[in-house]
Amino acid sequence: MRREASLALLEWFQAAARRMEWRETEDPYRIWISEIMLQQTRVDTMTPYYRRFLRLFPTLRALAGAPLDRVLKAWEGLGYYSRARNLHKSARILCDAHGGRLPASVDALTALPGVGKSTAGAIAAIAYRQDVPILDANAKRVLARFHAVREELRRPAVERSLWEHSRRMILPGKGRETALAMMDLGATVCTPRNPECGACPLARWCRARRQGLQDAIPRKGTPKALPHHDVVLALVGNREGKLLIGRRPDDGFLGGLWEFPGGRRKPGESLAGALRREIRKEVGIGIEVLEKIGVIRHGYSHFRVTLHAYRCRKAAGRVRTSREWKWVAPGALGRFALPRADRKLLELIAGRQPHEGQVRERGTT
Repeated sequence: MRREASLALLEWFQAAARRMEWRETEDPYRIWISEIMLQQTRVDTMTPYYRRFLRLFPTLRALAGAPLDRVLKAWEGLGYYSRARNLHKSARILCDAHGGRLPASVDALTALPGVGKSTAGAIAAIAYRQDVPILDANAKRVLARFHAVREELRRPAVERSLWEHSRRMILPGKGRETALAMMDLGATVCTPRNPECGACPLARWCRARRQGLQDAIPRKGTPKALPHHDVVLALVGNREGKLLIGRRPDDGFLGGLWEFPGGRRKPGESLAGALRREIRKEVGIGIEVLEKIGVIRHGYSHFRVTLHAYRCRKAAGRVRTSREWKWVAPGALGRFALPRADRKLLELIAGRQPHEGQVRERGTT
């Protein structure tokens, strides 16, 4: 039965494969970039970033030799910025320890920052045509329905069994085609909602469909209410008309990006009071709060914020923190990688957005 199902999957894939430029290349570097970018990101969103990234960094050595700021700027807006930091770090590791080449083995690939077992399997299968399994979100859903797995998929024992199911789907010499077919089937037919079972090449053998459970698998957890925070941001100007921005620590939330200073408001605190306190603590200077610019309601993966932005003027003191700060002319801010919310503030200033707006940014790192 498993061999017949695998043959049916590959026959379907031969006719229905999605055309993507990173599937037309044999270059492991380009395949690696595509797999990292596709983590947590849809193909249509990722594609223009992929093209621009490779124009800027066409080879692994070009990426390794680039400043991190330039890499983050190329990634700006794609979210989950730890992926960009890990790509940059990995490129330097590969140049130092692997002769500037991406390794072929799953074990060596998973040793790189930001490369998990499924991503490593995808790279090994697609770039090096190895018969190794994958278990990305699409493959996991296909296999869970195929075998009518009712348990929570994150349970270690369940995940181990899904890895074994994925391995057994591979016919000898067909690791690349099987990996891509599983990805495409999950993305286009065996979708999270309203799967098109009538068009599925595996429908004949699918236990979930046989039992009427295709809409109940994978098992869904109870969504948690996301916490909300009021956040104040300051556009602090100096006598030369420059604005103050700071670089976030590389190893933290939104690491390596530049931002306007500010922070969370404490309970019972006024917005202006919170702003003066945060700037004194964060930057070491006193400010005069002038006027409110606007409000942006902003979402991350694990929390929500309401951003209150103010124009401010430096009143006293000198920048005295361990973080890196710069006074930048407004026209030069485009050279810096900023979080999406900070970009929205610049649009508010330029008058291209209403006084209050909403924005959803992908990722938390």
